[in-house]
Amino acid sequence: MDKIAFIGAGSTVFAKNVLGDCMLTPSLRGFEFALFDINEERLKDSERMLLNLKVQLGADVEVKAYQDRKQALAGAKYVINAIQVGGYEPCTVIDFEVPKKYGLRQTIGDTVGIGGIFRALRTIPVMLSIAEDMQEVCPDAWFLNYTNPMAVLTNVMITHGGIKTVGLCHSVQVCVPNLLRSLNMDPEGVEYKIAGINHMAWLLEIKRKGVDLYPEIKRRAREKQKHKHDDMVRFEIMDKFGYYVTESSEHNAEYHPYFIKRTHPELIENLNIPLDEYPRRCVAQIEQWRQMRELLVENKNLQHSRTHEYASYLIEAMETNQPYKLGGNVMNTGLIENLPREACVEVPCLVDASGVTPTYVGRLPEQCAALNRTNINTQLMTIEAAITRKREAVYQAAFLDPHTASELTLDEIVALCDDLIEAHGNWLPEFH
Repeated sequence: MDKIAFIGAGSTVFAKNVLGDCMLTPSLRGFEFALFDINEERLKDSERMLLNLKVQLGADVEVKAYQDRKQALAGAKYVINAIQVGGYEPCTVIDFEVPKKYGLRQTIGDTVGIGGIFRALRTIPVMLSIAEDMQEVCPDAWFLNYTNPMAVLTNVMITHGGIKTVGLCHSVQVCVPNLLRSLNMDPEGVEYKIAGINHMAWLLEIKRKGVDLYPEIKRRAREKQKHKHDDMVRFEIMDKFGYYVTESSEHNAEYHPYFIKRTHPELIENLNIPLDEYPRRCVAQIEQWRQMRELLVENKNLQHSRTHEYASYLIEAMETNQPYKLGGNVMNTGLIENLPREACVEVPCLVDASGVTPTYVGRLPEQCAALNRTNINTQLMTIEAAITRKREAVYQAAFLDPHTASELTLDEIVALCDDLIEAHGNWLPEFH
């Protein structure tokens, strides 16, 4: 029996979206959905939810929860990864609260920034242990990574884990429809091209019937900026650098040195930047889960419609050999000429039975590539720190981070990293 293994299956809502989509995919009939999570209670919740959904959808699949990760992975054809190492408590709280003592504020903290660096450092050892298991029990499986920091973890799984990996994020497919709707423009019939790095990929072209829509987009965006709204940072980036970026304003606020500044607190208000947004979401989700659990887990009438998440479409394309195009995170094998080859990039990819074939992009506009490189510098140095376990490499990753470097001195960054390493305790490997 063919198998899809889902690691981090205790993320019940996401498991419903991705595996519910797979249940609605005819070519996946007869597959086993192998669930694994270190949280036994959440694993059982997801298993019950998926079994209910299977009955409602009449899906010809087997749903099975495993206590042992290697057993869940054994013989898998596809592995979907949605883990979060350290959870909201203690690790996300540490990522946000310790930097505050230094006056360093964040919004999401999961990609770059000091929070993204430490999320990567505690996640990479777990990812490499998954890669070791896969090398042993399913070496030919495709690893579909949804966990952040996307670029760093996808890079590590390919270059150090030796696993066929593609990183999947929904910021690409929702970028254009959300942008146009926010400006009261029709998204139907629009053709576009997006490339860059995860959470900072660029809308390079956008046309309808050969007509460039960017001039009208920018005109409407300038008007919208006169009033407060929830996408002000991205519109500001588009105004100053010429291109719209895929991931939300709350994310991009902390990827650059321009927006969250102690010396200019008015920017937070003027650009509607939600500081501490990720911890706030975590608290809300924990509370919502208490209320949702009964509706989701025990609901015998649970329904599902196929979502825009890429996983089921990717697997379907590989199973049927019917090509599908998606925005995937892959190594930069010359795909984007003015970004480092060591980087993981987000580019259009064609998927069919032969696997994931990334497309050649060429050169990004130089200003866009330059902004990408500032984040890639931190990503590559974070990988260096994780692999070598050198404390000085942790410092250097933080020195290179645009937001951290714009707010703190070198000595302050060293002290902050030391405090974060100590606060994380056993959630991190030892750095020497």
